[in-house]
Amino acid sequence: MKNTRAIAAVAFALLLSGCASAPGRVDDPFEPWNRAMYAIHKPLDDNVAKPIAQAYVDYVPRLFRMGVSNVLNNIDDLFSGINGLLQGKLEKAGNDFGRVTLNTGMGFGGLFDLASEMGIPRGNEDFGQTFGYWGIPQGPYLFIPLWGPTTVRDGTGSIIRIWYGPLGYLPYVPLRNSLYGLAAVDLRANALGTTSLVDQASLDPYTFIRRAYLQRREYEVYDGKPPPEKDDE
Repeated sequence: MKNTRAIAAVAFALLLSGCASAPGRVDDPFEPWNRAMYAIHKPLDDNVAKPIAQAYVDYVPRLFRMGVSNVLNNIDDLFSGINGLLQGKLEKAGNDFGRVTLNTGMGFGGLFDLASEMGIPRGNEDFGQTFGYWGIPQGPYLFIPLWGPTTVRDGTGSIIRIWYGPLGYLPYVPLRNSLYGLAAVDLRANALGTTSLVDQASLDPYTFIRRAYLQRREYEVYDGKPPPEKDDE
């Protein structure tokens, strides 16, 4: 069943990615809808997600927060290693699998990031980057409330990542949902400084976020060497 859903997700990405615009143009055909979603997102984030994340930072011991982040990063390193293999980046994959082995075995299941202390770099590869490496267009830009910016390609990769993540295999639903919530709070807490920068840096935060996201993802897909943009005809 999971394999069927994963294949369907990739097929959906391929279908919608066909809507991609010409190179050099911002691919945001759903901008009015996306702006409406951003307008919904902003008060939810300001009044719910951000205060919860700030309280988490203010009142939860730093050692606990670091442990949560390290465990989540350890899971990400595993998927990064898989995506490194899918892209033929053997050195990155080896580093990621080495990190997982070291941090899981000697770091108490990933609570302690011994690999970073030993200078082993993180690959930071994901399924969206793998799809880009395979030549799948990014597809339309999307903004999802309480999720943030994405594209059809990246969103499909995120669905696959979540679907196959270890938390999804926990049989006890309340525990599983609690851990999903903790992961979301940790992610939002780590982005507190970034959102403050967005609020201060732009008169149009929506455009600022879109541009920054698409440029960053292009940089990551091409490992810092994106192809030169072509002028639209």
